[in-house]
Amino acid sequence: MYIVPDQSGRRVVVTGSNSGTGREAAERLAGAGAEVVLAVRSVEKGEAARADMISRHPSAQIEVRALDLADLASVRRFAGGIDRVDTLVNNAGVMVPPTRMTTADGFELQFGTNFLGPFALTLLLLPTLLRSEKPRVATMSSGTANFGRIRLDDPQWQTGYSASRAYAQSKLADLLFATSLAQISDERGWALRSTAAHPGYTRTNLQTAGRNLDGGNRAPVERTLLPSQGVEQGAEPLLFAAADDAAEQGAYYGPSRWALTGPTKRIARLPRSARRDGVREPLWQLAERLTDTRLPETA
Repeated sequence: MYIVPDQSGRRVVVTGSNSGTGREAAERLAGAGAEVVLAVRSVEKGEAARADMISRHPSAQIEVRALDLADLASVRRFAGGIDRVDTLVNNAGVMVPPTRMTTADGFELQFGTNFLGPFALTLLLLPTLLRSEKPRVATMSSGTANFGRIRLDDPQWQTGYSASRAYAQSKLADLLFATSLAQISDERGWALRSTAAHPGYTRTNLQTAGRNLDGGNRAPVERTLLPSQGVEQGAEPLLFAAADDAAEQGAYYGPSRWALTGPTKRIARLPRSARRDGVREPLWQLAERLTDTRLPETA
């Protein structure tokens, strides 16, 4: 098992941290000495997760705060209440809803929750993050980013909707965001380190929660067909990206490029679609316009 380096003195915000990889990452970060903020849509579930973590780590510093990434008003409220943060872990997401659904702001649910929400949260927290001595943003992508394409002409999938392809687009957008933020940080001389990770195929409620947003009880058929792993291993690429001094600027961590399970390692080559410079700037500009957020002028 990967041992998280000492995080004493660091305050870490982890989104989607009441279950799955986010919960595992939050607990291990807290166990390593970090002050952890569980940023969750359901405060009740967040408090239950906190109580469970505290039962195993009695001295852990963990608090729960409400955050709904599918509602930009919630994102702004959350960011406005954070006065100090050293690491932001963009983990929360939704996967393949049964039909095309939208966020509170009218965005396609996966594009809005998985990309636009974290994008806005990160930019709103940047002035606070940049006051840290060693600020870091770690963003969870997915192996499905390999199959994604940014539909700049119809990013909201108003025509020809495919839940799986829209999910792949949102996770590719996350990857483009993480690497673009790393480039911006270097160009501006910021101390900020931006990294990305993917969990391989990890058994969490992500594969069922989205599919059952209409109240159904669908099981993920992939679970019986593909190799998978538990959250203990699946969270490790994200933990490495978020906490390890060896994690490199703009690097992408996960099993191996096409593997679904296995040890954490750097993926030297991003998906081809993530190396196309022609889409980076238009995607960033689109996200700024849709979320009404901007980069800070100075650190």
